This record gives sequence, C-alpha cells and structure tokens, in this order.
Amino acid sequence: RDCHFSISNLVTIQMDKFLFNPIRLKIMSSLINKSQCDFNYLKKVTESTQGNLSVQLKKLKEEKYIEIEKTFSNNYPKTSCSITENGRIQFEEFFKNLIKMKNS
Repeated sequence: RDCHFSISNLVTIQMDKFLFNPIRLKIMSSLINKSQCDFNYLKKVTESTQGNLSVQLKKLKEEKYIEIEKTFSNNYPKTSCSITENGRIQFEEFFKNLIKMKNS
C-alpha cells in the first residue's frame, strides 16, 4: 500500500496510498473536524453514489481508520461514522508527508 517518492535523490518519502482515493480523503477530511458524520452528509460531501460511499466506508473501517454505528431513528436506519485514533494519526501523517514533498 505504500508509495515511495524520491525527490532530488536526497529525500525519500513513504506515503500511504490508501488516502489518495478522493472519496476516502473527503470522508477523512470531514471526520477529522467533527466528532461524527451521518451517511447522508458524507454522501453529499463526497458527491458519490450510495453504493460507492458504502464500499469506501467499509474499506476505511477494515483498516481501522473509522468506526461505523448503525441505529434506527423513527423506524429509519441511520449510519453514523467517526474517526478512530489510528485514523487521525494516519490522516495527519499523510498531510505531513505531502508538505514534505511540497517543500523538498
């Protein structure tokens, strides 16, 4: 899953390519600033289909980047997502590496 970038043959930056997916990146960007987001909000933010969003949420959960809670509200299913500590660390590391690449 890692990408390696060499810049000027001096610096090698190891990047987790998992977050290069635009939908996963938008999900994580939304969750980093909120304690919880519901499925419909994430669908709107990511501009993705219900099916594609579900697939990306499942992948993020499998990698322990997020937690998913499914409940019912007025007999309607409600899916809420929150970022895990691991997800927060991975997201911050991803952006630190992007900044390193930019500044190299």
